[in-house]
Amino acid sequence: MSAEEYRRHDALGLAELVRSRQVSASELLEAALARSAEVNPKLNAIIIPMHEIARDRAKQNLEGAFAGVPFLTKDLFQEYAGVQTAYGCKGLKAANYKPDAHAEITARWLRAGAVIFGRTNTPEFGAKGITEPEAWGPSRNPWNLDHITGGSSGGSAAAVAAGIVPMAGANDGGGSIRIPAAYCGLFGLKPGRGRTPWGPQMSEAMHGAAMNHVVSRSVRDSAAMLDATHGSDIGSLCHLAPPERSYLEEVSRAPGKLRIAFSTRSPIGSEVHPEAIKAVTDAAKLLESLGHHVEEAEPQVDGLQLAKDFIVMWFAQCAATVNEIKRRTGCGNEGFELDTLAMAAFGEASRASEYVEGYWRWGDYTRQLGEFHQKYDLYMTPTLAYPAPRVGQIATPQWQHVAMKILMTLGLSRVILKSGMIEQMVQENLKWVPFTQLGNLTGVPGMSVPLHWTPEGLPMGVHFLSAHGGEGMLFQLAGQLEQAKPWKDKWPSV
Repeated sequence: MSAEEYRRHDALGLAELVRSRQVSASELLEAALARSAEVNPKLNAIIIPMHEIARDRAKQNLEGAFAGVPFLTKDLFQEYAGVQTAYGCKGLKAANYKPDAHAEITARWLRAGAVIFGRTNTPEFGAKGITEPEAWGPSRNPWNLDHITGGSSGGSAAAVAAGIVPMAGANDGGGSIRIPAAYCGLFGLKPGRGRTPWGPQMSEAMHGAAMNHVVSRSVRDSAAMLDATHGSDIGSLCHLAPPERSYLEEVSRAPGKLRIAFSTRSPIGSEVHPEAIKAVTDAAKLLESLGHHVEEAEPQVDGLQLAKDFIVMWFAQCAATVNEIKRRTGCGNEGFELDTLAMAAFGEASRASEYVEGYWRWGDYTRQLGEFHQKYDLYMTPTLAYPAPRVGQIATPQWQHVAMKILMTLGLSRVILKSGMIEQMVQENLKWVPFTQLGNLTGVPGMSVPLHWTPEGLPMGVHFLSAHGGEGMLFQLAGQLEQAKPWKDKWPSV
C-alpha cells in the first residue's frame, strides 16, 4: 500500500479494506511504520515505539470495528501492559516503569481491533497546554514545525495530522483533546463525565473533569470509537444511561434546527486574537446558512473564578502525583521539572478547606451552564484564543525558574498563594486557551471542529459545548459541518 493511499483513508475506511481482504493488517502496519519513519524524526510525536508487539498482533485474527487499524496511545494513563510508561516524567522514564496490566480504555481499544504500535508525547503529567517535556523534548506541529501542537495530547495530534495514523488516543482534563485538535486541524470530542472508563487505577480522574477518548481526522471515526469504548467499568462512580442510538449513526443524522449561542469574549478577560474571532463569526454564518438559530449570548458564569478554582485543583492533583511517583520510584526532586515542582508546592500550600470550597463552586458553574442550556442547545466559542505559538515561546523564562527555586527553598509557597500571584498565573497560562475548562469542571461534552485556518496556514478550531448527555447532538452537528465545509483534503506539507 502506498503512503498516499494509506493516508487517504480514515480508520473505518482502513478497517473496511482489511475486512474485504483488499489489504492485510500487517500491510497497514508497515505503511504506518514507514510514514512514522519519514516524519516522526521531525515531529517527535511518538516517543515509545512498540513495533514488534504490533507486528505480532497484526498477524492475529482480529475482530471489532477497527480490526487491523494502526493506532497510538498517549503516554499518560492509557497504559499497555509490559510497555514503558513515563507520563512525560523524568523520574518515571529513568525508572523504566512498566505496568503489569492494561488500562481499561486501552483494553477496549484492543477489543475494537486496534493495532497499537507506540505511545505519544505529552507534557509531564499532562500539566501544561504545551507538549515540551524535558524527558522527551518538544512535539512539533505538522502545519509548521516551528510551532507547538498544544497539550497535553500534543504527540497524538501531531501523529494524526501528519498521517501516521488516522486516529490516536487522547485525554482531556482542561482541554487536552480539544486544544491540540484545534492547533493541528483535527476533530476532537471530549465525552461527558463518566462516559468512558478510567479503571483499573482509579474510579475517575480529577472529580470527573478528565475524560479519555481520541483525536481523529474524521468525525465518524471518533463516533465509532466512542461506540466501542463508552460505558462504566468496575469501580466507576458514574453509571450513565446508554445513548439512544449508536454515535456512528448520529453522524449522518440531521440535527434539525438548533439554538446556538456564541461568544468570542475570553472568560478570564484576556485578549482574543482576530483570527479566533473570525473563526467563530464565520462559523456562525455557516450555521445560519444550514438553518440553525444563532445569536450572541453567554452563560452567567464567573470565568475568572472558575479558572482560579481549576488551577487550585490542578496544583493539588500535581502535588499528589509527585508524591506518588516519589513513593513508587524512590526518586527525589531531580525526577521532575521545576515547573512541576512549583505547581506541586502550590498544591501542598493550599488548605483542604480552600480546595473543598472551590470544588463546591463546580456545582454552581454546572447549574449556571445548565440554566443556559435550557434556552440554547449548544454554546459556541473559539477553541483557542491565539494561533499556535512557536515552540518555546510560552515556556517558563529562566529568571522565573531562579525565583521559584529561591521561594520554594524558603518555604514561601503559601505566601505566594495569598499574594495574588495565582491570578497572574491564571492570566499568563490560560490566556492562550481560556475557553475549554468550563466543559471540564461542569462535566458536559465538548468538541473542537477544524473550520478555520489563518492566512499563515495554521489551523484554529471552533468549540461547542452541549448539555449533559449531548454527545449525540454534537456528533450530528459535527457530521453536518464536515459535509458543509470538509477538511479531509487539507494536509500539512510535512
